Amino acid sequence: MTEQVKRVYRFGKDSQGVNVTEGAASMKGVLGGKGANLAEMANIGLPVPPGFTITCQTCMEYANAGNVWPDGALDEIRAYRVDLEERMGKKIGDASDPLLVSVRSGAPMSMPGMMDTVLNLGLNDESIQGLIAQTGNPRFAWDSYRRFIQMFSNVVIGLDGDLFENAIIAMKQRRGAASDTDLTAEDLAELVSEFKAIFSQNTSAADYPSLVVDGEVRFPQDPMVQLQLAIEAVFGSWNNPRATLYRQKNKIADDLGTAVNVQCMVFGNKGNTSATGVAFTRNPADGTKEFYGDYLVNAQGEDVVAGIRNTSPISELKHVEGLTEAGQELEDVFVLLENHFRDMMDIEFTIEQGKLWMLQTRAGKRTAASALKVAIDMQREGLISKEEAVCCVEPSQLDQLLHPQFDKNARYDVLARGLNASPGAAVGKVVFSAADAVEAAERGEKTVLVRWETTPDDLAGMIAAEGILTSHGGKTSHAAVIARGMGAPCVCGAEALRIDAEKKQATVVGTDVVLREGDIISLDGTTGIVVLGAVDLVQPELTGDLDTILEWADEFRTLGVRANADNPEDAQLSREFGAEGIGLDRTEHMFLGERKQIIQSFILNEDEETREKAIADLYAAQTGDFYGMFKAMDGLPVIVRLLDPPLHEFLESPRTLDVEIARMEASGADARAVAEKRALLAKIDSFVEANPMLGLRGCRLGIVYPILPVMQVRAIATAAARLKKEGLDPRPEIMIPLVSTVNELAKLREVAQRTIAEVVEAEGVELHLEIGTMIELPRAAVTADEIATQADFFSFGTNDLTQTTFGFSRDDVEGEFIPQYLTEKLLPYNPFATIDPGVAKLVKMGVDLGRQGNPDLTVGVCGEHGGDPDSIHAFHKIGLDYVSCSPYRVPVARLAAAQAALK
Repeated sequence: MTEQVKRVYRFGKDSQGVNVTEGAASMKGVLGGKGANLAEMANIGLPVPPGFTITCQTCMEYANAGNVWPDGALDEIRAYRVDLEERMGKKIGDASDPLLVSVRSGAPMSMPGMMDTVLNLGLNDESIQGLIAQTGNPRFAWDSYRRFIQMFSNVVIGLDGDLFENAIIAMKQRRGAASDTDLTAEDLAELVSEFKAIFSQNTSAADYPSLVVDGEVRFPQDPMVQLQLAIEAVFGSWNNPRATLYRQKNKIADDLGTAVNVQCMVFGNKGNTSATGVAFTRNPADGTKEFYGDYLVNAQGEDVVAGIRNTSPISELKHVEGLTEAGQELEDVFVLLENHFRDMMDIEFTIEQGKLWMLQTRAGKRTAASALKVAIDMQREGLISKEEAVCCVEPSQLDQLLHPQFDKNARYDVLARGLNASPGAAVGKVVFSAADAVEAAERGEKTVLVRWETTPDDLAGMIAAEGILTSHGGKTSHAAVIARGMGAPCVCGAEALRIDAEKKQATVVGTDVVLREGDIISLDGTTGIVVLGAVDLVQPELTGDLDTILEWADEFRTLGVRANADNPEDAQLSREFGAEGIGLDRTEHMFLGERKQIIQSFILNEDEETREKAIADLYAAQTGDFYGMFKAMDGLPVIVRLLDPPLHEFLESPRTLDVEIARMEASGADARAVAEKRALLAKIDSFVEANPMLGLRGCRLGIVYPILPVMQVRAIATAAARLKKEGLDPRPEIMIPLVSTVNELAKLREVAQRTIAEVVEAEGVELHLEIGTMIELPRAAVTADEIATQADFFSFGTNDLTQTTFGFSRDDVEGEFIPQYLTEKLLPYNPFATIDPGVAKLVKMGVDLGRQGNPDLTVGVCGEHGGDPDSIHAFHKIGLDYVSCSPYRVPVARLAAAQAALK
């Protein structure tokens, strides 16, 4: 806690109508996104219910002290609560004219639906009478009280929400009511009594001794107790499982904390001139410039996002009797907010008896397609610059546009229709719970998560599933917002589905179809349709808005972007996606399939003639491979890495062979055949290493078996020579892997140069092939000045460099201890996904030393980090010349590289 940062800030007007707001939009790190934007809206004159914000830093003080309040914090909160009461001329819990407040979370980074909210706080058995007297609306008052008890019980105490929902359903059945709004004031008063009894019966006296009255746990009647417990619950929700998982997935730091906003309640459930809604200033699904969202008349905000009632589109609001003026004012606010924040905004609002109140605004979550269109349209409207437009799009979102779509030529019958909540297509087995989706993913199965409506607790299953299908909820429901944010196809509100999650089945109204767990379905989140069975999917092309943004990005980026590709098809695809060359061609991938027998023949036979035949066959195959690769990338560099993995990877598994021998012996197989198998097993066993990733591989393999690099270099040079004769411009480069000393590189460089010279003489063409190395060992990085004297280029293999720096086995750790390390915060993120600062230091050292040894050195990276936006920012700062990544991440890398240059 610093002296410069207060624990509490107020927002809104005083009793004289004067704005007394103490914060601003620039203070998200202190006030959280919600608190900062509430302050900003108040500062620009929008109608914001007054309140105060408890800072994110206070949350972390509280959490870090073991959920103990820091000295003086409660006194400050009490002072601001009194100030709010004075501004409003009302007191929380007052028996004659009560002030009711909401208690809402608000992290510095947007985390929609991940943390908790409590509404209608301040109601008790006395203040309910004051609310009835002041409003003259007993039904509204009792409805507010039952909502408060239900929400407080669930959020603060942790009681199962179904306990209360079941009581509501039973009441509606007894009264013959079709919906909640059909219940009378008397019905709701009876529900309040039932809810308090449910609270008493299910709340532990040991956990909440302060709530024990006359030996029984009672729902708290003291508003100050209600307020403190609610604030503590919102603080606690920062570390609930769904919020923790969301931060981990979105790389949000765990030490930011959440602010708490205590704000005067305004009510959308005061009759037909009241409403509540969630809206966007533009369409978050496709970017169309239109007012987009949902609202409900006579409802509170939770009703809209929970999918409990069917919503109406926001475009209809200004045409509803009693809401017309507020609806028009809301559209004016949309324009004002978009112009002020210069972004597409997400808005929460309430209309109380015809008066509009703004409850929240933030930059709206949007699909990749929407992000592109909004950025381009706003640039063309003059609202933002081209540089800002490029920075408006999250690079990781571009993956959405590279996801499959339904094949336009596919034939299928539509089983059900819903709302096109998040674009893209998915095919998978039906599952009815998040847990089942996670378990299926662990088995390698693709699923579609089918739910009545998702909740924040379903996040893990939503991540695991290929797509999400709900039978309820609108385009601003939890399922829709979260799916759009993570790029998952989603269809919401498919009302024909009647889901029985307990039986793990769903019937489809109007058909005889019953979907059961494991059945295959396809869904198209772009059109909102559901199909029984598997539909053929196709990949989209790089056109339209994506092409425009990437062209703009290319104007600003200074970092080159190449692709990792091992065959002509991937090379061609990379070029279409804008790759400026191939940064890594892993030749070992060319030895698989039918060719595996050839390399096995070389490895397992000591007969010279057999080995020469194998090498000749490999040479012919490799020459054809390289010819196709270089032709596809004509005029662009193609870095070919010589054979890298240990030889045992091309051989049969000793364990599998051992089992085969045992079966042969058990079945009485021919003794000679068994003996041959045993000899083969002994030969394979001779190649087994205790730590093969650090054994006979990389440049060591080429030194022990010099015939292999000679064969590969000859194939590379021969393919290039043939293309030269055809008038093309092949530009292969030879990369020697896993060097740790300059002498290793010098020896193999000499071998390569001698072989190239022989091909030049034989083919009669000029060839200038650069020779470099992959820096993937710490020793190579710290002696890069020596190694660079023998290298034309460096390419950092950050996968192995991470592995050898940490001492982690990348093939084992992600299923072993990395998840635990992330959970226990021993690591902030998976270092094999985003470059670790320590590994980045080695890369920088290698770059700086390398350029000392060879000022003309070209330097790039070809590990998986080359396609990770956060890592690309680090590589830009280090001063690399290029990054190389998988073909489908080339567009991501192009955009991330531009943003790194601009930021």
